[in-house]
Amino acid sequence: MFPFRVMLFALVAASSFTPVCVLQFCTDGDGDCHRHDATASSSRPPNTFTSRWNASASNLGRFRVSCKKLIEAFPIDEGGGNYARSVKNCIFSKSTPTPLKGPLRLAAASKVWLQHQQSPSREIVARTSYLHLSRQEVMEDILDLDVAVTRSDDFLLYASGGRLPPGSAPLAHRYGGHQFGYWAGQLGDGRAHSLGQYTNRKGEVWELQLKGSGKTPYSRSGDGRAVIRSSVREFLGSEAMHFLGVPTSRAASLIVSDEPVMRDQFYDGNVKTERGAVVLRLANSWFRIGSLEILSQSGEIDLLRKLLTFVIAEHFPSIHPDDPDKYLAFYSTVVNETAHLIARWTSVGFAHGVCNTDNFSLLSVTLDYGPFGFVESYSPRFVPNTSDDEGRYAIGAQADAALFNLEKLATALGPVLPGKQQSEARDILKGYVDIYHKRTHRLFKAKLGLLGEEEDDGSLIAFLLKMMEETHSDFTMTFRQLSEVSFQQLLNRNFTQLWALEDLSSHNLFPDWLSMYRLRLLRQPNDGDLERQQRMKNENPRYVLRNWMAQSAISKAEKNDFSEVELLHHILSFPFITQEAAEKAGYAQRPPSWAKRLKVSCSS
Repeated sequence: MFPFRVMLFALVAASSFTPVCVLQFCTDGDGDCHRHDATASSSRPPNTFTSRWNASASNLGRFRVSCKKLIEAFPIDEGGGNYARSVKNCIFSKSTPTPLKGPLRLAAASKVWLQHQQSPSREIVARTSYLHLSRQEVMEDILDLDVAVTRSDDFLLYASGGRLPPGSAPLAHRYGGHQFGYWAGQLGDGRAHSLGQYTNRKGEVWELQLKGSGKTPYSRSGDGRAVIRSSVREFLGSEAMHFLGVPTSRAASLIVSDEPVMRDQFYDGNVKTERGAVVLRLANSWFRIGSLEILSQSGEIDLLRKLLTFVIAEHFPSIHPDDPDKYLAFYSTVVNETAHLIARWTSVGFAHGVCNTDNFSLLSVTLDYGPFGFVESYSPRFVPNTSDDEGRYAIGAQADAALFNLEKLATALGPVLPGKQQSEARDILKGYVDIYHKRTHRLFKAKLGLLGEEEDDGSLIAFLLKMMEETHSDFTMTFRQLSEVSFQQLLNRNFTQLWALEDLSSHNLFPDWLSMYRLRLLRQPNDGDLERQQRMKNENPRYVLRNWMAQSAISKAEKNDFSEVELLHHILSFPFITQEAAEKAGYAQRPPSWAKRLKVSCSS
């Protein structure tokens, strides 16, 4: 363990490590490709591209995926059936989705919105340089589809597991993981099927996966299903994170059914009947730390080398395959990018909820949206997962959790690293803390509109966070409202109708902090008030997926009213832009009193 204090959620020790769960992945082929969310405002310019599909069922056959590269690269468990079992000496098992029982309904699709009140610039999200982020709508920009195809019965079947797309040889990924600090052994895709890879018109390769599509060899005692409750959160959460500029898996569609699924939501013996749902989701890769751990733990070292060689060749093009230090270079990249990812989580107030090694991507993207949450009343001890009794994955402890996971990754690499390289890997890991702190420092400076570098900038940030914690100020809206006030309002302390700043200003040291902040802004040459405000608005979202907003949409969706899922999808596609519909819905107002009673667990 490497305990340290997380600068950003400072003043409270962040010293717990917890393993995380990751998603699955299918490689190469004529397949599908995954990218960030789609929803929102304006109509697409004409003649942007020609869709491969249209609403005609006969044209669905033009869409092809492939698992050929994966199947040729690795030994595959032919196993025979989806019955739960221990699997050895393979990366994937053949596994066929179990179709949802109808009737099926399309609850949501990640698409370009052809009509809405505003048309914000795509630069709002594309401004970031984290990994390869850009504004992409899944249906049109990633899958090259005309959104009209989603209205066909054929699409409902393809997106729910009732029919396989041409070229698909569905697979379930075998992986293990450390869960809440302990080795859990074989885990794997217990309710997910990788359909194959899709290469889109831009040459991007995306791996398509169904979540909630039935049993696999890795289902253990589970039924392989997901319910509407968790599937709405997965769909909205992954798309919202993309448009916040956070590296993430994507969601293409959400299909719901009337199939009964039994769930004990809070593990208290209160079993209820819910309804099954399937999310069609995408990622450039679903490999996670646990993908390597299971091979190392099982002594399958040749297969470990084979998987590492494959992942490096496919996803780390800067590393030469003949480099004797290629595994070390791979590890260094993962450490660096993971530190950047956690810093981004921190900067938008996101808490994953289940930071196990089986949920941490080797490509450093956010995976598996289970009991996640965005902190409201700021506290480093915020825990979105009611199953996390000890607060191991509190928002202020996520950087430590990631450090623990990276240590386990180094252990998994141990069998393929010579002694000297093992020592060098430990030295690389020591640099994680500094990378994370520097990144969070830069991100929070940007949130406050600070230019250049001054010695007391860190203290200014920590001072603000401490006041927010002691006044229970809202994380998202405190920063957003600081973006929206003029310098004169800061000078006069005029925060009328700015509820988050009113809460913050109740702190007895607020005048001292405000004076420091104003003086810091005055020392920025050639920085006009309007320029500062716009710069800060581009860093501080006005809307995030709060649990109460998701729950409101879920309650309606369970009654086959998907209007709020659609509304949220649109609003969260432009989180930095003030939107009339969002304001009317109260998405930027003080959370309702009932929101405090909400609980989210691992059960889905």
